[in-house]
Amino acid sequence: MAQGVWIVAEQRDGALRKISCELAGAARKLADQLGTEVSAVLLGSGIEGIAGELGKYGVDKIYVADNAALEPYTTDAHAAAVFKVVKENDPAILLFGASAQGKDLSARLAGRLATGLATDCTEVKIADGKMVAVRPIYAGKCFIEVVSLANPQMASLRPNVFPATETAKAGTIVKFDPGLDAAQLKTKVVEVQKDTSGRADLTEASIIVSGGRGMQGPEGYKILEELADLLNATVGASRAAVDAGWRPLADQVGQTGKVVSPNLYIACGISGAIQHLAGMSSSKYIVAVNKDSEAPIFTKADFGIVDDLFKVVPELTKECRKLLG
Repeated sequence: MAQGVWIVAEQRDGALRKISCELAGAARKLADQLGTEVSAVLLGSGIEGIAGELGKYGVDKIYVADNAALEPYTTDAHAAAVFKVVKENDPAILLFGASAQGKDLSARLAGRLATGLATDCTEVKIADGKMVAVRPIYAGKCFIEVVSLANPQMASLRPNVFPATETAKAGTIVKFDPGLDAAQLKTKVVEVQKDTSGRADLTEASIIVSGGRGMQGPEGYKILEELADLLNATVGASRAAVDAGWRPLADQVGQTGKVVSPNLYIACGISGAIQHLAGMSSSKYIVAVNKDSEAPIFTKADFGIVDDLFKVVPELTKECRKLLG
C-alpha cells in the first residue's frame, strides 16, 4: 500500500539548493496531516555529507545515491535512479521543485511511473486522504485544483512560495544503489558554463530588479545593476529586452522565461504584457516605475511611480544607500 510523502531534493556543487528545503517544509505539513513520514531522495557524487541537513527541515529519512554517473545532472541517469527507489518503496506523494531540473525530471518520471503530474503549484493540501494541488492556468488569471487518481501523486512546487521551515527530525540516511547501466545512458554533459556574476538564480532570488523596453538599450541596465548590487538582488528582463539582445535569455522573466516569486520585484520600464505578468505576479511586493500611467503593470503593482525611470532609479539607489548606511 502506497504511503509516505517523498521529495526529490536538489543540490549543486555539493550544496543543497534552497528549493530542497522548501520542498521538505511543504512535505512535512502534508505528512503531519496524513500521519506518515517524510522521505527525500538525494542524488549526486560526494554528497553524503550534506544529506543529513534535510533532517533540519522535517525529513525523517534520506535515500542517498552517491555515484559518479549522477554528477553533473542528466535526465536519463537521475530518472533511472529515482524510478528505481520509488518503485521499491511505493510512496503515496512525490514532490519536485518547479525549477529547470525539477521540471525536466518530474515530466520524465510521470511518464515512466504512469501517473499524473501537477506542475508549478502554489499550494498543496490534503482533502479526503488525497493531495490537492493548486496551480495557475490561463497566464495566472485562474487557479485550478488538481487531484491525481494514481499513485504516487506527483506535483512540482514553485520556488520561493513555500517557506523553508525548520522542524528537526531524525534525518536517517539510507544508501541505495541506483543500478545505473552505462550502456543505457544516452546523454553526457561535456561542458558546464557557470554564471560568474555571483548573483542568485532568478527563481531563488529574494529581490529582483527587472528592466524592459523602457531601458532603451543594454547600457541602460547599468543603473539597475547598481541598485541590484546595493540590495543584493538579481537583475531580470522582459522578453522585449531579451529579444532585442540587451540581456541574455537566462535573465528573462515571464511565461516564456522564468517564473519568479521574490519578496520584492522592481519593474522598471516594463509595460506589463500578460506573458510577463504571468511570470512575476506571485511576487510578495511589486514596485513599478513607468512613464505611462496606463501601463498594465500598475494593475499588479503594490507601489507605482509614474515618471522617467532614468530619474527615479538613481534617486531610489541614493536613498537606499542612505538607509543601508
